[in-house]
Amino acid sequence: MVKDIICGMYVDEKKTIYKVERRGTIYYFCSESCLKEFLAPERELKSLKILTAFSLILGSITAFFEYALPPLLKVEHNFTWLGLQNYLWLFFFATPIQFIGGWRFYKGTLDAIKARQANMDSLIAVGTSAAWLYSTLYTFTPSLFPPTITFGGPEVYFTESGLIIGFIMLGKTMEHIVKGRASDAIRKLLDLQPKLARVLKEGREIEVPVEQVQVDDLLIVRPGEKIPVDGIVFDGYSSVDQSVITGESIPVEKKVGDEVIGATLNKSGLLKVKAKKVGSDTALSQIVKMVEEVIVSQTPIQRMADIISSYFVPIVIAIALGSFLFWYSFGLPFGLAFIVLVSVLIVACPCALGIATPAAIMIGASKGAQNGIFIKNGEYLEKAHKIKTIVFDKTGTLTKGEPELTDVIGLNSNEEEVLRLAAIAEMGSEHPLGEAIVRGAKERGLTLEEPESFEAIPGHGVKAYYKGRTILLGNRKLMNIEGIGIDGAEDKMKSLEEDGKTAMLLALDGGLVGIVAVADTLKDNALPAIKQLQLMGIEVIMLTGDNKRTAEAIARKLGISKVLAEVLPGEKAKVVSELKGKGRTVAMVGDGINDAPALASSDIGIAIGSGTDIAKETGGVILMRDDVRDVVKAIMLSKKVVRKIKENLFWAFAYNIILIPIAAGVLYPSLGLLLNPIFAAIAMAASSVTVTLNSMLLGRYNPQ
Repeated sequence: MVKDIICGMYVDEKKTIYKVERRGTIYYFCSESCLKEFLAPERELKSLKILTAFSLILGSITAFFEYALPPLLKVEHNFTWLGLQNYLWLFFFATPIQFIGGWRFYKGTLDAIKARQANMDSLIAVGTSAAWLYSTLYTFTPSLFPPTITFGGPEVYFTESGLIIGFIMLGKTMEHIVKGRASDAIRKLLDLQPKLARVLKEGREIEVPVEQVQVDDLLIVRPGEKIPVDGIVFDGYSSVDQSVITGESIPVEKKVGDEVIGATLNKSGLLKVKAKKVGSDTALSQIVKMVEEVIVSQTPIQRMADIISSYFVPIVIAIALGSFLFWYSFGLPFGLAFIVLVSVLIVACPCALGIATPAAIMIGASKGAQNGIFIKNGEYLEKAHKIKTIVFDKTGTLTKGEPELTDVIGLNSNEEEVLRLAAIAEMGSEHPLGEAIVRGAKERGLTLEEPESFEAIPGHGVKAYYKGRTILLGNRKLMNIEGIGIDGAEDKMKSLEEDGKTAMLLALDGGLVGIVAVADTLKDNALPAIKQLQLMGIEVIMLTGDNKRTAEAIARKLGISKVLAEVLPGEKAKVVSELKGKGRTVAMVGDGINDAPALASSDIGIAIGSGTDIAKETGGVILMRDDVRDVVKAIMLSKKVVRKIKENLFWAFAYNIILIPIAAGVLYPSLGLLLNPIFAAIAMAASSVTVTLNSMLLGRYNPQ
C-alpha cells in the first residue's frame, strides 16, 4: 500500500504508482492527474522563465537592429542588410514575441471578454497589439503614413512591443517565484513527517510506511526519532521537541497518558505511542491544509482591488483613445499621437496589483506557522489588525484550568501537619479540589497514608478516620453540623474567598486546626499579555461561567475592569453578538472546544492551546501553544501584513498614477517630452519587482 500524498487515497500495490524524487524527498502518486497537479507549479515557472528569456533575448536583438546598428553602420534606419530591409528584420524578430511570448495576455483578454469584464491582460494585449499592428502596416505599406521622426529613431515600434512583453513576463516570473516559495513551505511541512514507523504487533517490531499506520496501533519511538503520527503515550517517559509544530524552543516532558504530535522529535527516552490520528487527520496534515487555504483565499482588500481594476481598465482605455484623438486633431503626426496611445495603455497597467495582497498574505501566513500561529483564511489575517475588543474565556484560557493548592494556614497546628491531615482525608476522594490538595502535599514531599475509612458528604466536604482520630475537611456548613466553632477563622476565610480561592476548614477530633485553600491559578504569561493588549488600545473583557466573586478576583489580578460572570455556555455566543452589535470588531479567545459557539459568533475566533484538535476548532486563528502572549503576536503579525499590503498597493499604483499624465502628453507642450513605451514598460515591471521585494522583507519579521 502506498498513500497518494496529494489525493489522500490508498491504492493497491498492483496499480501504477508514479514516483518523483525532489530535493532528496521521494513522493508517490496513484494517478497521472495527481502527478500533474504536483508538477504543475514547477512546470508553470519553467515555462514562464523560458518565455521571459525568449522575449527579452529577441527583444534585445530587435533593439540592437533598430537603435544600435544604424549608427554603427552610419546608415538610415530602414537600410538593407543581407537582402532584406531592416524593418523586415525587426518584423521577423518581434512577431514571435508578440504571439508566442504574449499569448497568455491574449488568452487572458479572451477570458475577460467571455466574462464581460476587463482585466490587466486587456491593457497589455491592446497596447502591444496596437504597436505591433501599426509597425507592421508601416513596414509593408509605408505609403499610408506620412514620414515622422520620433525619439530620434525610426517610424516603427517593434522593439517597444517586444520588450514590453519581456518586462511584463519578468514581473510575472517574480510573482510566480513568490507563490512557489509558499508552496515550498507547504512541501517542507509535509517532509517533516517520517516515512517509516515501527509498529508493535504480536510482540514483534515491524517497520511499515507511515501511510499504513492505523488508529490504535502501538508504535515504538526510540530516542532521536520522529513520532510518526498523533497519539497518546502508552508507556515510557521522555522529552519531546515540538518546535516544528508549536514553535516552542524548550522540549516538553511526556509521560503515560500525554498527547504527542506527529513529526515532533523524541529527545531522550523510549516511548510506546498508541496512534490516535493518522493520515489527513494528523495535526501536521491539518496545518498544511490551513496554509493552503490561506494561499488561495481572497481577502476583502484584495476583492476591493479587483473591483477597482474592473473600473480602472476601461477608464484607462478611454484616456488612451482620448489622448490619441486630442493630439492627432491638434496637428501632432499620426506616429507621435499613436505612441501616446500605446504609452498610456502600457504605463497604466498596474500588474503589481495582482500580487500586492497575495504576496504579503502568503509570507505572513508562513511566518505565523513558523511560530505556532495558524490562520485558517487570509481574511482573518487581514481582519485581526482591526480588533478593538477581545473577550477572554477564563478557565483554561487565562487560568490553568485545574485547581492548585495555594494556601495552608495553621490555627492550632503547624502548616505541614495541617496539609498532611487534609491530604490523608482526601486520599479516597475523586473531587478536583481533593486531588489538588493531595497533589500539593506530594509535591511538598509529605508522606501520606490511607485513612481507615472515608466518607464524602455532598455539598459539605469529607470525613475520614485515621489512626483512631476523626478528620473533617469542608465548608462552614460542615463545621456547623458537627458543632465546631469557626469564629477565629472567619476573617482569614473571607480574605481567601475575596481573592477568588476556595477555602476549606480542617478539624481534628472536634477542634479546628487549620485552613486549606485551593484555586484555579493564572497562567504564567497571562498578565503581561493582557497589559500589552491594553497598551495597544484594545478593550479586554473576561467572560466566564464561574461565580462573580471568583471571576472578579481573577480579573483584579489581571487588571481587567469588565467582567461578565455566571454566563452559561449557551449564552456566551449571545454576549459576543451583542458586543459586535456596538460596531466594534470583536475577537473571542477560548479553548476552541467548549467555547465553539462564541468563537463562531465573533468576528475573529482565536482558539488557544489547541494541541492536536485543530480540525475541530471553530476559530479562525489557531494558537498551538498554551501561551496567551501568542494572541498579541497574532495581532501584531496581522498589523505587519496589512501594512505591507498597503505599501504594496501604494507601489502598485504609484508608478501608474504619476506616469499616466506624462504618457498622455501633459509635458509635450512645454518640454516637448513624450514617454517612450519602453520606459512605460520598465516602470510597470519596476512596480512588480518593488512589490515582490517589499513582501519578501516580511520574512525577516520575528514576532516577539
